[in-house]
Amino acid sequence: MIDARNTKGIYFVGIGGIGMSALALYFENDGFIIAGYDRTKTPLTESLARRGCIISYEDDINTIPDLFRSTTGKSSVVIVYTPAITTDNKILAYFLNNGYSIYKRSEVLGEISSNTDTLAVAGTHGKTTVSVMIAHILRQSHLDCSAFLGGISKNYNSNLLLGKGRFTVIEADEFDRSFHRLVPLMAVITSLDADHLEVYGDHPSMIQAYNEFCKRIRRGGTLLINSKISGLIEKIEGVTCSTYGSDAGSDFRAFDIMYISDHYSFSIQTPDGVITDIHFPFPGIINIENLTAAIAVSLMCGVTADEIKNAATLYQGVRRRFDIRVNLPDLAYIDDYAHHPEEIRALINSIKEYFRGRRITGIFQPHLYSRTLFHASGFASVLDDMDEVLLLPVYAARENPVAGVSSMTIFEKMKLAKKSMVRMEDIPSILEPDKLDVLLTIGAGDIDTLVGPIEEKLKSKKAG
Repeated sequence: MIDARNTKGIYFVGIGGIGMSALALYFENDGFIIAGYDRTKTPLTESLARRGCIISYEDDINTIPDLFRSTTGKSSVVIVYTPAITTDNKILAYFLNNGYSIYKRSEVLGEISSNTDTLAVAGTHGKTTVSVMIAHILRQSHLDCSAFLGGISKNYNSNLLLGKGRFTVIEADEFDRSFHRLVPLMAVITSLDADHLEVYGDHPSMIQAYNEFCKRIRRGGTLLINSKISGLIEKIEGVTCSTYGSDAGSDFRAFDIMYISDHYSFSIQTPDGVITDIHFPFPGIINIENLTAAIAVSLMCGVTADEIKNAATLYQGVRRRFDIRVNLPDLAYIDDYAHHPEEIRALINSIKEYFRGRRITGIFQPHLYSRTLFHASGFASVLDDMDEVLLLPVYAARENPVAGVSSMTIFEKMKLAKKSMVRMEDIPSILEPDKLDVLLTIGAGDIDTLVGPIEEKLKSKKAG
């Protein structure tokens, strides 16, 4: 696909995405000239620019570097794009209309997957956290690994890990059926809640797409499924299937879970015995389940129990996943990427378990008009579980507005007394730290641009 001998540069259309930026880093590390476009400047694009990547933020073919814009030299460059880029993008259209070698991000990942022992993690939620946990355990073991992650690991401050081991951890993205390009040695399915119905049409079709993904596991490989959804996945000839979870019949099961001061202590039952006295400092009871999946995969790769216990104590989390930004006795602030009702439910339950009895204020930005339409009632129900909610406008991302669909669609279904519609630009000024207890920012859009200003305001007010 990408001929290293004859390719000078790679251009990424949508280079600022978490998956695209990891690929850009991967090829930059191999010595290719890297350039790309994204519509907004972010810490990811700025980090790439500091490494010498050429990045533009205007959808204008004149911003394309000469190496990539000259059609006479197009045989020496490759174009990679993400389906999140819409078809009216001028830069993408230029490459498509002029006969460049152009590939989807998933095709490039698929090529990498076929040439390594890939550990692929899929699921409508939880896959980023489990992927990062697996990568972390392997990196802390005698095995090592490389990893393409869907979030920034706080242990390694990156979404790309390059190691010397035989394993590569890849987050398997179900959007646009991208995960059908992967050829994993092992695969994990964390959850199957209805999502991306704008792609699949209905929940059964989405589940069938996951079954198709499972069929791509190499014969002799392994599938690990959350025990709560194991009945939805078909058995595959030549693939060993195991389960994880809290159910008594799970092959890998956490038990004797206790929260002690600043960490969890628990044991894990495995097919080969029990690992006791695991200490895990990261908050959120859902993360015990996630860590159970990561431990199961790591054991099947050959990581030892002692290596697992050591790695668990060192785990720091993923940026924007239960990301504690402020944690004072009378004021806490957590940022999270949750954008599906079930993800938000798991987040709120974990917040209530960790910050017992405290008052929770949430700022939520719905992501996609289609998801807002399909899940408005679910969003309303779960947001009602907080004490106060500030609701932001829908973040459209790759979509055009849908008539009659907005944040008000959710707002009108909510029963919570203390709720309000707000604008992004008003958030820092309207927050009153003295009236807050536990504050959450929730969403997968550009709500992350508020994190810095909110954190600064909360810390400065409390310091004053």
